[in-house]
Amino acid sequence: MRFHLSEEQVAIQDAVRGTLADHWSMDHLHKFADSESDFDQPSWDALMALGLAGILSPDSGMGLLDAALVCEVAGEAAAAGPLIGQMLAVAAVARSSNDVAKAHLDALVEGASIATLALGDSAYVACANTAHFFLTGTRDGAISLVEAGDGVTIEAVRSTDRSRPVSKVTFDGAKVHELFAAGDPMAPKLFDAALVLIAADALGGAQKCTDMSVEYAKDREQFGQPVGQFQALKHQLAQMALDVEPARAQLWYAAYAHDAELDDAPRAAAMTKAHLCDVYVRSARSAVAAHGGIGYTWEFGLNYWFRRAAFDRAWLGSPSVHRARAADLAGW
Repeated sequence: MRFHLSEEQVAIQDAVRGTLADHWSMDHLHKFADSESDFDQPSWDALMALGLAGILSPDSGMGLLDAALVCEVAGEAAAAGPLIGQMLAVAAVARSSNDVAKAHLDALVEGASIATLALGDSAYVACANTAHFFLTGTRDGAISLVEAGDGVTIEAVRSTDRSRPVSKVTFDGAKVHELFAAGDPMAPKLFDAALVLIAADALGGAQKCTDMSVEYAKDREQFGQPVGQFQALKHQLAQMALDVEPARAQLWYAAYAHDAELDDAPRAAAMTKAHLCDVYVRSARSAVAAHGGIGYTWEFGLNYWFRRAAFDRAWLGSPSVHRARAADLAGW
């Protein structure tokens, strides 16, 4: 049994991290946040050139753990774009028997057609103005691919997460391609996969908040010495690290359990989404406190991760919702 990532998995993260460093700098993020757009084409094209959209296709040789590693780095960079929706749409369409939907598969794998995640009961969807498709459905209902255009109404809203702006979307008479009927076991599997990938985004964000705080503590001086020498801040930073690092193993296990189709995979996904999103919120709050006044400014940029943490926490259900489900699955 392996307890570490393979060389190939480390290389995947390095490639994604390097690509985002080249195409998604803090200056780029600032410009995007100040624009009216909900999508950034250059960074999306760069990520799609790595073949990331097809990670969850059956013939890729990869699985949810590999996809989670990608989403972790995206969360670390506060990257824009519906990466989670794109990967899950490819996974769903590739496994569906709907030939009409499958005609769009190549374009989805290439990233030329953009799919965003609209699973669950929430009407708020990221990248809705740019998406060509919406992956819709509920855990106990049908899963469908909805085409953008007639029958899709998009209403602009002021989004908390400025790295992933959302819109209010309603469907009434839109062109729908059913991928899996109600009761098909693929529906809950897709939901659980989504939970794990959101948790991965949260892990990357929590790690980024911790790293930013450590670097600031080394550089910022008061009374002639780095603030990192002060005992109270040392304890705070240590607590942040102790909060984040064990959660990494929890995420890896949840993704592995999903790939291996273990009996506890649904419960692991629920617990991981609940815990990682709480960790992210705590880490973001601690990071703002560790930075003092500058941590509240848009110019510094920490706010992007602070607000992204709030979005991840609410996305597809709050931690309390998933802990209750985990308790039910355990028979408590």
